[in-house]
Amino acid sequence: MTTLHLTNARIIDPEAGTVTQGSVTLAKGVIAAINGPKPKGAQEIDCGGNHLAPGIVDIGVKIGEPGERHRESFRSAGLAAAAGGVTTLIARPDTSPAIDTPETLEFVTRRAAEASPVRIRHMAALTKGRAGREMTEIGFLLDAGAIAFTDAFAVTSDAKVLSRAFTYARSLGALVIGHPQDPGLSQGAAATSGKFASLRGLPAVSPIAERMGLERDLALVELTGVRYHADQITTARSLPALQRAKAAGLDVTAGTSIHHLTLNEIDLGDYRTFFKLTPPLRSEEDRLAMVEAIANGTIDCIASMHTPADEESKRLPFEEAAPGAVALETLLPAAMRLYHAGHIDLPTLFRALSLNPAKRLGLPQGRMAPGAPADLVLFNPDTPFLMDRFKLRSKSKNTPFDGQRMEGKVLATFVNGIQVHAA
Repeated sequence: MTTLHLTNARIIDPEAGTVTQGSVTLAKGVIAAINGPKPKGAQEIDCGGNHLAPGIVDIGVKIGEPGERHRESFRSAGLAAAAGGVTTLIARPDTSPAIDTPETLEFVTRRAAEASPVRIRHMAALTKGRAGREMTEIGFLLDAGAIAFTDAFAVTSDAKVLSRAFTYARSLGALVIGHPQDPGLSQGAAATSGKFASLRGLPAVSPIAERMGLERDLALVELTGVRYHADQITTARSLPALQRAKAAGLDVTAGTSIHHLTLNEIDLGDYRTFFKLTPPLRSEEDRLAMVEAIANGTIDCIASMHTPADEESKRLPFEEAAPGAVALETLLPAAMRLYHAGHIDLPTLFRALSLNPAKRLGLPQGRMAPGAPADLVLFNPDTPFLMDRFKLRSKSKNTPFDGQRMEGKVLATFVNGIQVHAA
């Protein structure tokens, strides 16, 4: 393995909260030194004064294997991730069939290792078939390598089933990832309730549905003591419950999606289905509240919530179109909007993109320190470009940023000390 000496870099350290000029040496898959001398025989790479940060750890990526390989494969997702500075994907279990047995988990783990240039870890389903009736064999799935347990967007309505699953997960130290949403209220919704949805005639859901789902989950966390992460907090009304849970000492963290930080309900415009997401886009007031929650640490993580959908499932009336958007390659440029607007500095952004997700999952990634894995992204936050969805490496092209002017270009991505992408 070649030793790399990256010089003339602006080093982002999310733990220290600093951006400093210097060099980073990568050897044997780890960061060997920061601002050390060039080792004999090392390959020197001049970073040209660009920013060097820990690679992004992305919780909640939908990959189409097994069952929907035409939407996204491990190879296409890995290439898209490398191009977007994402060095570790945490894949969702909402596949066909669901990842709910050790055999299925072992299959996807093997396929991912063969096909992807970046690291891929897998979440397993919390209940069999993600049907909310019977919990999976959590212990066996942990032994097979499951990093967390979730039914993704299939919210379990039976609190007794969820309580049993939480209790069992707690006994094994497993992390449960929930999707805060009341399933009854949110069923069939395509937008957030309010004047805009009414004018468009769209079936809508109140933001209260998210708060109700979160309150229910947090009550069960208090009952069972399970380690819990909310995948997407998107409304201001949910924040007080999250703050109370953290203040009470519950083992709770939360994330939000890059789309809910950078877009709002007005972007639906003339029924543009690339903007149909789960949960739906919120008001501008909610968006700004999420940005502030990331800045002050109430919300811990930013995720792409990458959800590929083919053309046939998007070219439908808005109510019938599949929800979701691809975001592996747009995650970092979209996050730069928050930086350029002056809302969040770069160390804070990479705390939410890299450090906090890695810490929550018990991974060594996300740090810029000697001994940490050599998973890094080199990027220029100021480079402008016009987003062309047909240039995306994902098999599906359903990005809401198509045709938009963006800033932030990934120049190189390193995984385990090996360069896996170059612009």
